Amino acid sequence: MLKAQNGKPYDLEDRTFLFAKRAILYFRLLSRNVSNIEISKQGIRSTGSVGANFIEANEAFSRKDFAMRVKICRKEAKESIYWLRLSEPSNEQENERNILIAEATELMKIFGSIIEKSK
Repeated sequence: MLKAQNGKPYDLEDRTFLFAKRAILYFRLLSRNVSNIEISKQGIRSTGSVGANFIEANEAFSRKDFAMRVKICRKEAKESIYWLRLSEPSNEQENERNILIAEATELMKIFGSIIEKSK
């Protein structure tokens, strides 16, 4: 896997996969209270959906279909930020949450740029 200078994978499928894996681990390690349990379920769904929809975009039938799938990726990245922000991490987990929010924000911007370029 090729990596950019910032250490992140060039391949967006790999990058979204690693984002989902890291997020799943983060959500699994949260304390088990009523709100974190529900937030974790939603967070795991949305972070995994970013990469799943990007795979679908790469298999799109048309430019219009591709653009729509990438818009869904951007939407799911934005939703992931929401669930990450709502989660209640311990002090030790706060840094990991911030890293995941930063990655989701970068992904959202990348997908936004792809959408603009595909018009």
